[in-house]
Amino acid sequence: MLRVILPTDFSVNAYNAITYAVKLLEHSTAVFYIMHAYTPPIYRMDYTFGSPGQFGLPDDQRYQVEEELENTRKRIESEFPNAKHNFVTHAAFNALGDEIESMSIKENIDFVVMGTQGATGAKEILFGSNTVRTIDKLNVPVLAIPSGYRYTTPHNMLFPTDFEVDYNKSEIDFLLNLSKLWHSKLHILHVAHPDGLTAVQSDNKTVLEGKLLERNTAFYNLPDQEIIDAINNFQKENPMEMLVMVKNKHSFIEKLFTEPVIKHIGFHSEIPFLVLPYNQ
Repeated sequence: MLRVILPTDFSVNAYNAITYAVKLLEHSTAVFYIMHAYTPPIYRMDYTFGSPGQFGLPDDQRYQVEEELENTRKRIESEFPNAKHNFVTHAAFNALGDEIESMSIKENIDFVVMGTQGATGAKEILFGSNTVRTIDKLNVPVLAIPSGYRYTTPHNMLFPTDFEVDYNKSEIDFLLNLSKLWHSKLHILHVAHPDGLTAVQSDNKTVLEGKLLERNTAFYNLPDQEIIDAINNFQKENPMEMLVMVKNKHSFIEKLFTEPVIKHIGFHSEIPFLVLPYNQ
């Protein structure tokens, strides 16, 4: 049974991400935790002397949040009835990232599915400082769904890699299990360096190839270029339904989160983006 956190700010985009998760796991037994974490801009005096997690939401705010969560639960169950799915609502007076981390540990969560643009209209929320810190501290996969993205079965998943990742320390098994759900094909994309692979990269590639034995995969070795350009250009010629990367501080995904250029490109906002954790 899969356990999935579905953060929501009750926006259209958040609900869109929830529906994506439900459709993606249509044939899987799953518990979905519909979560809303909220920190009021002005705390009541009796809340200021303790940490947010020590107290509940102020009563009127908690009632409103719980009501909206319940309405969301009823709506999703009505629109997508499925005996294999169970929905649990959860309201918390806490920072979103802290609450997700806490619940991930407490409920043994498998992954998180969230929208990339919430009610605030922050187009770069996936790569904003708060969300980056959340992804950075989580030890579970995070699947981000672009604003307005209509569910498309992920028959093709793009997995760019520089082979700098020790795949025995990453959540590759999660990716493989996810790809099994819809018999997805994994497209392994590597941008070649003029000097070729190092010994470490060669060893990592061998490990990855071993994990992908008897899987529907294709390897691509592209000429030296910026990885962002390579991803965008590849997708123009080969439409994908999901982008997957490993969160390794020594790989190029770190640059995707920190370089200003990310604000000027669009690949992350076109298809769902799965970030796999890395165990150092």
